[in-house]
Amino acid sequence: MAGDTADAGARAGAEAPRPSLGAQAREAVRQRIVDRRYPMGSRLVEREVAEELRMSRVPVREALRALVSEGLLELLPHSGVRVRRLERIDVRHLYEVWEPLAVQASRLAARRVAAAVGEPLAVAELRVLLERAERAAAAGEGEREVAAHTAFHEEIVALAGNPLLTRTMEQLGWQLQLLFGMREEPAHMRSQHAEMLRHIAAGDGEAAAASTLLHVRDSRRVAERSLFGDDGLYTSN
Repeated sequence: MAGDTADAGARAGAEAPRPSLGAQAREAVRQRIVDRRYPMGSRLVEREVAEELRMSRVPVREALRALVSEGLLELLPHSGVRVRRLERIDVRHLYEVWEPLAVQASRLAARRVAAAVGEPLAVAELRVLLERAERAAAAGEGEREVAAHTAFHEEIVALAGNPLLTRTMEQLGWQLQLLFGMREEPAHMRSQHAEMLRHIAAGDGEAAAASTLLHVRDSRRVAERSLFGDDGLYTSN
């Protein structure tokens, strides 16, 4: 009986429900936006996307509506959708929200490390992600580097252990990844990641927060130079 119960449990785990077709379509379109196969400003035609994904139009329609809500697509005046162009005001708004959340995530993550007995596994995972990003940068593999750095920030949020913070950051995640993919990560910003990790691993909440603040503000400067050819930080709009 015990063996039968264990087998049933294993089967239940193996038979986890697959994502719906709408969720699969949303993920596929989202990834194409982030890696710029669908460039900013490009119009997406429901029928053409359905043919490309080899799906019916119903899940694709559901996916496009969801991505409008996420801020990756925008409705056209008469019909259809297009990939949203990031204007200066969009970048400003995104960073105004991300900055305090990222700073608090690092502070909370460091505090949890300080309160833990031994080093949490998440700290080791942060190191792995930074090593992955460095290898990708050395190989000139920009997409892999962006993915590793995005995962690094997501892992800090997970380590912070605040479900509300996690849910809020999830709403920003794909817009941030889209933004990160539009510019190269300068070497000094990769060093900032390492500094953030050092303070988090040491359990120093305020030092982790300060290093994250510096990093996010530098990230904004780099993004604005890449997108608009200048440094618009703290200028009026």
